[in-house]
Amino acid sequence: MNLDEYLAADATDLAALVADKQVTAAELLALARQRADQVNPKINAVVRTLDDEADSRAAEPLTGPFAGVPFLVKDLLQEYAGFPTTSGSHALANDVAEEHAVVTQRFLDAGLVVFGKTNTPEFGAKGITEDDLLGRARNPWNVAHTPGGSSGGSGAAVAAGIVPAAGANDGGGSVRIPAACNGLVGLKLSRGYTPYGPQTSEPMFGMATQGVVSRTVRDSAALVDAIVGAPTRYAAYVAGTPAPFLPGLGEAPARLRIGFTTSSAINPSPDPEAIAAVESAAALLTELGHEVEAVEAPHDDEALARDFLTIWFAQLYGQISAIKTRLGAPDSAFAADSLAVAEIGRAAGVGALFGALDNANLHIRALEDFHQRYDLLLTPTLAKPPLEVGSIDTPPMLQRASRVIAKVRAGKLLNATGILDQLITDNLGWVPYTQLANITGRPAISVPLHWTATGLPLGVQLVGPLASDGLLLRLAAQLEQARPWFHRYAELDPALTA
Repeated sequence: MNLDEYLAADATDLAALVADKQVTAAELLALARQRADQVNPKINAVVRTLDDEADSRAAEPLTGPFAGVPFLVKDLLQEYAGFPTTSGSHALANDVAEEHAVVTQRFLDAGLVVFGKTNTPEFGAKGITEDDLLGRARNPWNVAHTPGGSSGGSGAAVAAGIVPAAGANDGGGSVRIPAACNGLVGLKLSRGYTPYGPQTSEPMFGMATQGVVSRTVRDSAALVDAIVGAPTRYAAYVAGTPAPFLPGLGEAPARLRIGFTTSSAINPSPDPEAIAAVESAAALLTELGHEVEAVEAPHDDEALARDFLTIWFAQLYGQISAIKTRLGAPDSAFAADSLAVAEIGRAAGVGALFGALDNANLHIRALEDFHQRYDLLLTPTLAKPPLEVGSIDTPPMLQRASRVIAKVRAGKLLNATGILDQLITDNLGWVPYTQLANITGRPAISVPLHWTATGLPLGVQLVGPLASDGLLLRLAAQLEQARPWFHRYAELDPALTA
């Protein structure tokens, strides 16, 4: 197999070739490394290599549905024993995992050959992947733009052809945003379907789920099948495991009633490309026999954003406090932005946190009311095309001020200035559609149906009722068949990879 053939195969194809002894795991690993050597210097997707471990696995007899296929895990909540999981933070740069995360072990049990870890912003806190420790990840379709976040390194690696799929997780859109930015499939699963631990309990009070980004629906379905289900040793998860998703992909969904909207109180004027993406998807779904109509947004996304950030800031304060206690990390080991929002979370207090958690029920009820009338909700995944790298950097003066504010615990003063409103606009204004699925625990998928006039991907999102993950995958497979996207991958200009 040569590199062109490797790039033309998805993970399912590669696994079949290994099973038929047409190629070895070691040969595939060499091709993945060859592609990484070509493109990674310009996209900074892979931030750590696991060379000896990968070579040992590739030399072993491997079993599982993806035996011998090269793979990457995210450097956040996907711990690999013997190596640090930095979560993009200087504070964790030397925090070596004593054992694999449950999800990492399940990737390994599926036969995948993990040979590296992918870039992420500090604590997965942004929809971009630009980090003090790990550096800026870039979009293979245009390196001046972001691959999204927080699974941006995984998204960039898959889009550039280093691997056909990679590990990701989603606490506010972190699977779907990079999928949309990179022309990939990204499924955020129903709450409770994927495991955490043993290092942590459910992050973000259960709003975050594990997953993958991939170039094909069948790869996403099969890889999700490999990781879903409660761990036997940890009690904080649902006992049930859904029926396997892959076998049902060939079954087209019955006629669905789908409501679509592009409206957002956070961003009242989505980019015309985002509107075009949804309108084009609505037309395609209609052609496929589904009933599709424009609707009002079923929820107050501005209120939801406020609740989401209140929860996020509180848990980040708890996370940073725990790291300081466990490792003795000083403030200087954390990014200024992280310290500032953690201080806002501390100052807001327990009452604000529990109020936001309680409000989740309001958002769940609003979405459930919508799903009494419509099977699925269709929105853009992004309100605008992938941002330019560095475009939402915090100015150095504000970073210095943030460190002072955090040190003197002036979070109440910050809250009084209305900074939360500004953070909503700045950080969620281009991604206002994804947090709904996390707060409500519902599944949502981003599929790559649209490319902008300048050649950047811009996905569309479908949100379903609880446990409709299989339906979302079947519909995505139907869309993939009707408007194939696998043949498209980011061919970086050779001059950029020299």
